[in-house]
Amino acid sequence: MSRIEDQLKEEFARAAAAALELPVTAGDIELSLSRDKAHGDYATNCAMKLAKRAGLKPREAAEKIAAVFAADSVNAEKLEIAGPGFLNVFMKHDSLQSVIPLVLAKKDEYGNSEAGNHEKVLVEYVSANPTGDLHPGHARGAAIGNSLCRLMKRAGYDVTAEYYVNDAGNQIGNMAKSLQARYLQACGIDAEIPEDGYHGEDLVKIAAVLKEEVGEKYAAMTKEESLPYFRAYGLKAELAKLKADLEEFRVTFDIWTSEQSLYDRGMVEKTLKTLAEQGRTYEKDGALWLRTTEFGDDKDRVLVKSDGSYTYFTPDIAYHLDKLDRGYDQLINLFGADHHGYVPRLKAAIQAMGWPASKLEVDIIQMARMIKDGEEFKMSKRSGKAVALRDLIDEAGVDAVRYFFASRAADTQMDFDLDMATKRSNENPVYYAQYAHARMCSVMEKAGETAGCEKYDLITTDKELTLLKLMNEFPQVIADAAASRMPHKMVNYIARFAQAFHSYYNESKIVDPANPELSAQRIALVQACGITLKNALDCIGVSAPEHM
Repeated sequence: MSRIEDQLKEEFARAAAAALELPVTAGDIELSLSRDKAHGDYATNCAMKLAKRAGLKPREAAEKIAAVFAADSVNAEKLEIAGPGFLNVFMKHDSLQSVIPLVLAKKDEYGNSEAGNHEKVLVEYVSANPTGDLHPGHARGAAIGNSLCRLMKRAGYDVTAEYYVNDAGNQIGNMAKSLQARYLQACGIDAEIPEDGYHGEDLVKIAAVLKEEVGEKYAAMTKEESLPYFRAYGLKAELAKLKADLEEFRVTFDIWTSEQSLYDRGMVEKTLKTLAEQGRTYEKDGALWLRTTEFGDDKDRVLVKSDGSYTYFTPDIAYHLDKLDRGYDQLINLFGADHHGYVPRLKAAIQAMGWPASKLEVDIIQMARMIKDGEEFKMSKRSGKAVALRDLIDEAGVDAVRYFFASRAADTQMDFDLDMATKRSNENPVYYAQYAHARMCSVMEKAGETAGCEKYDLITTDKELTLLKLMNEFPQVIADAAASRMPHKMVNYIARFAQAFHSYYNESKIVDPANPELSAQRIALVQACGITLKNALDCIGVSAPEHM
């Protein structure tokens, strides 16, 4: 956390508790950076929030808090009351300047904190069926999920990233039949893609590689006899391609869990037995049902169909029981928009197994429309006309794709403007942010070897103080973005930081041989800014180039 903000919250809590005779903690205090220097450096609305409980008007509560606020204890210059009861804090310059040596000392670890208290968290995201290329919906989930994991790790959570491979369902069977057809076509044999099959170009390429490896070996077999080979080969090839694309997208997973492994380890049978023992299941119309309505679902759900086969819900419950058995404090799932209705039944299943619904949190990732030349790309994995993650990377680059996808709240729909993402100008927000870092590096190269500073008392202009406040704010931004599971808060911070630095750079003479003491302090400021911006970009998996 920001040392300054921590101290301010603690002092406001102490002052409010004493002045209003109420129980107040630092967690009750909301602080924000003042946008106008005339309103100080930090502001809080705590008097307005607590006034009703204290039986006072907001302005009266503010006056009482201000009367006992110990400004010297937090290195504040003064405290003012504004409007209906805002409390504005003016900090002494040296309290803000102290962030420079702190950043320079911590380097890559600046911004990290213990806010998460080492809570064990499992984040499952992407988990796309290995039946074709990843599309922009998966890419958005990958960018947001990986950014969330990065943020949570920096904020002191014990994070595990997991990918659930759906390798035991009908869609894998349809992929196998589609690959079989492509292989037979490659062998010169007339074969049709099944009605529910996949027409993507990737299966044509996989089939060509397979034919090159084995010749026409499988063409002589019956389709029933050869299908298991196509299933195994296709699954392995699709997974390898999927992993390669994700790694290039700077997304890696700690654990890959196979759906088939749940059957092989007896987890599905264990789940059904557990639910039965707890009286959560019943038979009706020859099927086995789960009483999810007891936990808020709109209707009970079938686990085993009348023909004896499992619904897709059953292994999903087994998978979550497996997660819980591994001892995580919190499960977080990032689902695509088409899974929105699935959340209540999954939470009901968690409760049916004896766990609180709060153990599982689900964030919905809305789809993204691909826009190029003012028109929308359509996506369909089965038709083969999909815009793949690979296409996006080739077109716009990893940095732009990740930045754009992380820039909006997950639950909001967005348009991904490929024309904007490929622009090399300040109109492009990722270019603007990276250019700020490149400028910082340029300053350092121009400065060359410089003597260290023992004090930073000359860093006093409004634009310099803005940069100091933003750097002080950085650890809190990480903690907030992690706790709220909103990586776009970091993107907003990056945009503010880049804008503040460009404004400072354009108006300031940083390296001035005629004023070596001021130059040394400003160079140190820029170096600290470079560290902070690089760390911020790393939080969303975006590079910080030194030259552009």
